[in-house]
Amino acid sequence: MGSALSSSSCKYDVFINFGGGDTRDNFTSHLVAALHDRNVKTFIDEEIRRGDEISTAISDAIEASKISVIIFSEDYASSKWCLNELLKILECKGKKGQIVIPVFYEVDPSDVCYQSGSFRDPFVMHEGQFQVHPENVQKWRDGLTEASLIVGLDSMDFR
Repeated sequence: MGSALSSSSCKYDVFINFGGGDTRDNFTSHLVAALHDRNVKTFIDEEIRRGDEISTAISDAIEASKISVIIFSEDYASSKWCLNELLKILECKGKKGQIVIPVFYEVDPSDVCYQSGSFRDPFVMHEGQFQVHPENVQKWRDGLTEASLIVGLDSMDFR
């Protein structure tokens, strides 16, 4: 499978965008292990994120990936970092035709689309923070809606 995904212009086969706390030690780690077992070159950011802007290294890794997997989970929307990565992924989808695969891990895709359920409160928080510009919050909302409409995988279908 690794050779099927490899491309001379792509440094990574898969970039994984995830919220961290609620999926790092279960779903995400199992996905990364399964991909590595199949020699799929995967980029996953293991660092603790303190800033709001995505680093140049992360941005470059997204651009250098053939596929991006977005793991939407309960805590995903609380991370401005994840939301900024999401916007970069969608930019690469639009400009470079990058394949994007959303995974709805224990969240309803409609909650992602409409920022309801576990996605509601983080947006109330983001909108209340003076350092977050309203236009950024709207970009995140639009990005979540766009990504939620891409055919993906819903963990509720596999229970």
